[in-house]
Amino acid sequence: MDFNLKEYLTVTFTLFAVIDIIGTIPVLISLKGKLGGIREARVTLISGALMIFFLYIGEPFLSLLGLDVKSFAVGGSIVIFLLGLEMVLGMELFKSEKDVRAATVVPIAFPLIAGSGTLTTIISLKAINTQTAMLFGILTNLIFIFIVLKSLRLIERALGPAGLIAVRKFFGVILLAIAVKIFATNAHGLIK
Repeated sequence: MDFNLKEYLTVTFTLFAVIDIIGTIPVLISLKGKLGGIREARVTLISGALMIFFLYIGEPFLSLLGLDVKSFAVGGSIVIFLLGLEMVLGMELFKSEKDVRAATVVPIAFPLIAGSGTLTTIISLKAINTQTAMLFGILTNLIFIFIVLKSLRLIERALGPAGLIAVRKFFGVILLAIAVKIFATNAHGLIK
């Protein structure tokens, strides 16, 4: 098992920015009130299962569709770029499901935490990082997600509305830079 600290930190912070658990705190607080609570452990486990499943099965699944990881990484980098743009500009490019009558797991574990952006990012990052760094990065994010879910009200009071906006915009800029790097690393050789 080869552990690369730089890769681990890159994966961890990239996933942290894409999942944007801090930026979704207002949505999570609203859902918690409307749904009568959130099962934090269940949401975390289901989100983790989706991410880890995609980490290991994502490539064979793409292969079945006739795609390679580099093509998916370039496509993913565009999605990540748009997510970053959305965060920085404060606009909604991706429409999210707002049906709060569904079970707690459906709107929160998927698509809020382990949504298409997160799963795309996992495949994109796998193209340039080791599987060990990926797994530990995912697990670190799951621990953080659980802690955030457990302490929603405390975090909301500590950051305040302006703090939440600042954090969201900061991670948006980081996402834009990461998207450009993933695109530049994987785009060469695709166009013939």
